[in-house]
Amino acid sequence: MSGPYLIRGSVALPQAELTWRFSRSSGPGGQHVNTTDSQVELRFDLAGTDALPPVWKERALERLAGRLVGGVLVVRSAEHRSQWRNRESAAVRMASLLAEATAPPPRARKPKRVPRGVNERRLRGKRHRSDVKRGRQGRGWD
Repeated sequence: MSGPYLIRGSVALPQAELTWRFSRSSGPGGQHVNTTDSQVELRFDLAGTDALPPVWKERALERLAGRLVGGVLVVRSAEHRSQWRNRESAAVRMASLLAEATAPPPRARKPKRVPRGVNERRLRGKRHRSDVKRGRQGRGWD
């Protein structure tokens, strides 16, 4: 595998806390289709790790609650024929999931005052449209 997978900043996925499991992948194959364990399942115990700062860990546990099974984050990869590429894919996906889950919340939007010109243009357009429709009623055409 190619080096540490950075989550954010200098924090990386801890290799010692990752658990790998391999199994036979479905789909097209070749000569080794029945013997190669190319599907990869990567597990990371998010609830029990000390590798993440406490604030990040709390944020990730809250945001990934639907994906966690007993506090463990599981990522599967079977899109490639080679185990090595599936390992790379799973690790990158795990790192990006954690990066997204540990990101700080976006800034609250400050409501701005609507400029007077915007309201005036909108109301002028409504009045014009109303006049156009009123003109179609045919009153006074007798």
